[in-house]
Amino acid sequence: MKQFLRGAAILWVVFRYGLDGLVLDSFQKPGLRMVSRVLSVGRKLDAPRGQRLREALEELGPIFVKFGQVLSTRRDLLPPDVADELARLQDRVPPFDAQIAVATIERAFRRPLSEIFTSFDHVPVASASIAQVHFATVRDRHGIEREVAVKVLRPGMLPVIEKD
Repeated sequence: MKQFLRGAAILWVVFRYGLDGLVLDSFQKPGLRMVSRVLSVGRKLDAPRGQRLREALEELGPIFVKFGQVLSTRRDLLPPDVADELARLQDRVPPFDAQIAVATIERAFRRPLSEIFTSFDHVPVASASIAQVHFATVRDRHGIEREVAVKVLRPGMLPVIEKD
């Protein structure tokens, strides 16, 4: 039932942003074109199609944003206006608080951060829709220190990923 409801929610966003027109309008059958016209009442159709697609992906959540990010790198597959708008998904995600990242790491390892890493940079090197990355240093069993990148999922991300 959850999957059905999520599917219905996704379809609602697709219809609301007029993205169904990209598919339904291409059909030759009058019945399908009529469905598209009926569903277009009261929708957000004033923005350009690339912007509507980007906003719909943002509304649908991080998995869809990630899909848009990947798609934006394939300019050979997309019209320029759509590719430009999807490229805006690339680097507009603010980082979450470093203390949340630390707590997440400590909970995952069941140890204090100081027992896991010899150093940990609290300022993330990158922040994205699903996770952010921090640089850290670990010491292996031979005492050799190595620089590592620690990727930490955003808070509440697992249920969202499982949902989609």
